[in-house]
Amino acid sequence: MLTRCETEGHTSWINAVNRLKATHHRERSMAQVGRTMPSKTSRTQAHAEAYAQRMNKVLDHIDRHLDQTLDLAALAEVAHFSAYHFHRIFVAWMDETPGDYLSRRRLDVAALTLSHQPDVPVLDVAVSVGFGSGEAFARAFKSRFGCTPSNWRGGTAQRWAQDLTQNSNLDQAACLGRGNDGNHFDTQVEKKPIIMEISVQTLPPVRAAYIRHIGPYGPSVTRFWRDTFLPWREAHGLSHATCYGIGHDDPFITPPDKCRCDACVEVPPDFKAVSPAGIATLPGGRYAVARYQGNGADITQAWTRLMRDWLPSSGMQVDGPSHFRYFRAPGRE
Repeated sequence: MLTRCETEGHTSWINAVNRLKATHHRERSMAQVGRTMPSKTSRTQAHAEAYAQRMNKVLDHIDRHLDQTLDLAALAEVAHFSAYHFHRIFVAWMDETPGDYLSRRRLDVAALTLSHQPDVPVLDVAVSVGFGSGEAFARAFKSRFGCTPSNWRGGTAQRWAQDLTQNSNLDQAACLGRGNDGNHFDTQVEKKPIIMEISVQTLPPVRAAYIRHIGPYGPSVTRFWRDTFLPWREAHGLSHATCYGIGHDDPFITPPDKCRCDACVEVPPDFKAVSPAGIATLPGGRYAVARYQGNGADITQAWTRLMRDWLPSSGMQVDGPSHFRYFRAPGRE
C-alpha cells in the first residue's frame, strides 16, 4: 500500500488525481456540488491516526519480544514501512531512535521486575529483557540508574516510601487554596486515609479496543479520556461497554513524556477497529483486585500502598510490568 511518507511519487499521484477530479466536477451540474473531496486537514488527520496505529503495533511488539533480537528491519516489517522510512517516522513520533527506545524499554522493564519480583535472580532478569550476559546488563543498568541491579532491588521499599510522600505532598498542594466550586479558601484540607478492599480473583481474557496516550500521567490523561476516547467510544456505539485503563510504565522510572496509557473498552468478537484505535487482548489469570473509591488525585497513593504494603505480605509477586484499572459499565455490578 502506498503512503505519503513512503514515496514522493505518491504525493504527485494524489495531486494529479485531485486535479482531474476537480476538472470533472466543474463540468458537472451544480446538483453534484455537495460531493467534495476530503479537506487537506482531514487527510492529514487520517494519515496521523493511521501512523499512530502502526507505531503502537511496533511498541506492543517490542514489549512482547524483549528477550529476542529486534533489528530495524524486523520492526519496520511490523509497521509495514521500509526500514529507511520507519526509522524517520519512529524518531519523529517518539523523539528517540528505535535503538534508543529498545534499550530504554529493556532497562525500564528490568527495573520494574527487580522491584516487583524480589525472588527472581538478577541474571534471569537480564536474560528476560534481552541481555546476553550479567556483566553487560549491570553496566547498562548502572549507566541508566546510577546503581547496580542488586542495589536497586534493595532500595525498593525506600523508593516506594519516597514516592508515597512525594505524591501526598503533591495531592495536598493541589487541594490547598481551591475548593470544589473553584473558589479559593485558606483552610488546610485534611486527607482521609485510603482504605481499599483487596481480593485475589481469576479473571477471563477480555477483547478490547484501545486508543493510546503518550505523555505524563495525571491531568493530561484525564483530558485525553474526556476529549478523545469517550467521544470515540460513543461514536462507535460502545457507551455502555466496560472500560479499562492500562498504564504501561512506572512514572518514577520512565521519563514522564514517554509514559504510555491505553484507554480501552470491551468489544465483541466481530468489532473491527480502524485508526486511531487498535485491538488488544487483556490477558486472563489471577489478579489482585483492589476496590478504590475516591478522588482521582489519590489513585497513585492507592497503587503505591497496594504494592508497598499488601503485596509483600501476600506471598505473591507481580508477573508483568503493566497493570490495568477497571471501570464498571453503567448498570452493571
